[in-house]
Amino acid sequence: MRKVLQHASMLSSPSAGPDWIDLLSLATAELSSEDPAFPVENALEPGATRGFRAGMPGLQSIRLTFDHPRPIRKIRLEFEEETTSRSQEFTLAVTHADGSRREIIRQQWSFSPGSSTTEVEEYTVQLDNVLSFELIVDPGRHDKNVFVTLKTLRIA
Repeated sequence: MRKVLQHASMLSSPSAGPDWIDLLSLATAELSSEDPAFPVENALEPGATRGFRAGMPGLQSIRLTFDHPRPIRKIRLEFEEETTSRSQEFTLAVTHADGSRREIIRQQWSFSPGSSTTEVEEYTVQLDNVLSFELIVDPGRHDKNVFVTLKTLRIA
């Protein structure tokens, strides 16, 4: 008989959710800007609560390039804006190991302090051989002086 002893940390219950990729260890981030007080690691690290903030206003991008091509099955984004009314648009795109690039999602959202301050998006996808993942955010479609804020980015 062959046996494999699983450690408790390897077991997951149905309520535990997807196995999120350790983006801090398995990917390199390229950023258009970053506020030193709110670095991108704050949005990528499980359990972190401060989130990411761009270092300058306007259109921003976060590209995560994986050490090795991988499948992606789930994407979770959480944006939070408690002080400024604004309409934002974001785009998610992937580049496959063969060099082909594909836009997979484009979404718009309007923030309104007091009534609509959080946008949470979770997508189930079937993407194979992904080499890089890119989030492009226009934080103020009609106001180019607002900043991107991203509370959470998870990929499974």
